[in-house]
Amino acid sequence: MKPAFDAQRLVAYLIVGAGALLMLAPFYFMFVFATHTRSDIFSLPPPTWFGQAMLVNVELLQQNVPLFWRNFGISVYVAVIGTALSLFFCSLAGYAFAMYDFRFKKTAFAIVMATMLLPPFLGMIPTFMVMNFLGWLNEPRALYLPGAAGAFGIFLMRQYIGSAIPRELVEAARMDGCGEFRIYWNIVLPLTTPALGTLGLISFIASWNNFLGPLIVMRDMESYTLPLALRSMQSPVNTEWGAVMAGSAVAVLPLLVLFVLSSRRLIDGLTAGAVKS
Repeated sequence: MKPAFDAQRLVAYLIVGAGALLMLAPFYFMFVFATHTRSDIFSLPPPTWFGQAMLVNVELLQQNVPLFWRNFGISVYVAVIGTALSLFFCSLAGYAFAMYDFRFKKTAFAIVMATMLLPPFLGMIPTFMVMNFLGWLNEPRALYLPGAAGAFGIFLMRQYIGSAIPRELVEAARMDGCGEFRIYWNIVLPLTTPALGTLGLISFIASWNNFLGPLIVMRDMESYTLPLALRSMQSPVNTEWGAVMAGSAVAVLPLLVLFVLSSRRLIDGLTAGAVKS
């Protein structure tokens, strides 16, 4: 029989609980400060419970960023389109690397993986030059097309497809007369939904929080994404931090809802396979 009191399990729960509180504290105070004025936020001790200034902060937010909801819509559009393109191209490339044998396959995959070693800032100037040459400055497509097939997504899908889908299943579909794209679309994709859910969540969060990319290619306020719009409210003096926190709370709500709805899919994609050979 197991002892009624398990000290090791209790200690583990306490450590996990303390870590969870530390991670949730910034979110809690963000929502709390969104309901207080700037003077209240900088008072000692700072407020630890919700106040009555939420509507005031929302009005200040709209005064400082008149196109806030347009910027919000641009962020949604870029994140949704970028996630859809990433799911399609990364799963397609991952399927090719996992199921096909072709010349220089290992070399090509090694080159793809090597791009993950490059620091992001090395691509700032080339990205601007390419977008300027194409005439895509201030265009949302300059944000979602360059990253439509990321190395991490290709690696994730290649590993999952290679371990979860037996080659015999693909060969049987070919013998039945299925075309290559039909095999990918009707057989491979339905069996990779856990990995697709994981990649979709990661891609959406990365696109939603992207600050450096819009900073490089977006020049007009009406083309800003949400991170740039919130950054434009900050100044060396007289920053309305209550309004900034209100805007940040609005920006983080979609991510919280998305994570709650897809957390089970995320765990499945990281721990399970769809098919056992």
